[in-house]
Amino acid sequence: MSQPSRISMLETMMLIRAHEERLAANAGGSPGTCTAVGQEAAAVGVVRALQPRDRILTNHRSAGHLLARGADPGRLMAEVMGRADGYCRGKSGSLHVSAKELGVVLTSTIVGGELSLAPGVALAQKMGATVPNEGTEPGGITAVFFGDGAACEGIFHESINLAVTWQLPVLYVCENNQWQAFVRRDETMPHEQVRPWAASHGLPAVSVDGNDVEAVFAAALAAAEHVRSTGTPYFLELITYRTRGHYEPDDQAYVDKEELARWKARDPIALQRDRLMAAGELAPGELAHLQQRVADTIEAAFAFAQNSPWPDARELLTDVYA
Repeated sequence: MSQPSRISMLETMMLIRAHEERLAANAGGSPGTCTAVGQEAAAVGVVRALQPRDRILTNHRSAGHLLARGADPGRLMAEVMGRADGYCRGKSGSLHVSAKELGVVLTSTIVGGELSLAPGVALAQKMGATVPNEGTEPGGITAVFFGDGAACEGIFHESINLAVTWQLPVLYVCENNQWQAFVRRDETMPHEQVRPWAASHGLPAVSVDGNDVEAVFAAALAAAEHVRSTGTPYFLELITYRTRGHYEPDDQAYVDKEELARWKARDPIALQRDRLMAAGELAPGELAHLQQRVADTIEAAFAFAQNSPWPDARELLTDVYA
């Protein structure tokens, strides 16, 4: 992997973190937002391995996937804040964002909801469905992101069973972040990983360190190539940790402080930063430049969102009753 690519992945992770922390600090304008702080390597590593013709279905912690895909931070913030300049004209909030131009089919706040739709999207790709005004996109795959909580839903098994039976080009990406809302993973699962459940359906299944962006990228690249070349599904589990609460605001009183500290010590941004600096590929001055550029981008995005108008109520009613 080239030095510019490694630095670019670091900057994208920094952008995602700054975006979510800025929204979390804006408690009055974006309450209920579900962040994925601590999981940035999972989003960046996988999305970097995808191609423009691929389709993405994600969950209620979607900002990282969207920003890694190239979403405009201002439009994304505007959407979360319910403003008309957002990706869905302020109607989705943070929990239902879709962006056709990015190939992001949907964000589902229903736990496992994206899993129920992924086989259908992949089937359309396999059958050569025509995209209006765009034509067909042969060779495209469907990447579906979900957590360990969704893996405890029946739809997880139904979705994988269908993808295996129908031989569909689906890349299943489980971000095993140890928490299912306010419930610790080990209270609902008999083992630490989801991979054995997936493997029992007969598809390739791999677990990797979800806090190492380069390891995630390498694994995702291999997974995507398998799906693309064979037209069959693949399961990729990323072992990571959500270091903020279930939603904003959340004081995390239910979280073991020592466990949280251990995972914060393996912060994915710090890991990549230290790796690059140790290799002499990132100087302190260059790091400061990245930090300032990210900070400027996020402040400009926040200002854009604040200055964006509210949706017209008449338009909302027209959409509902049309």
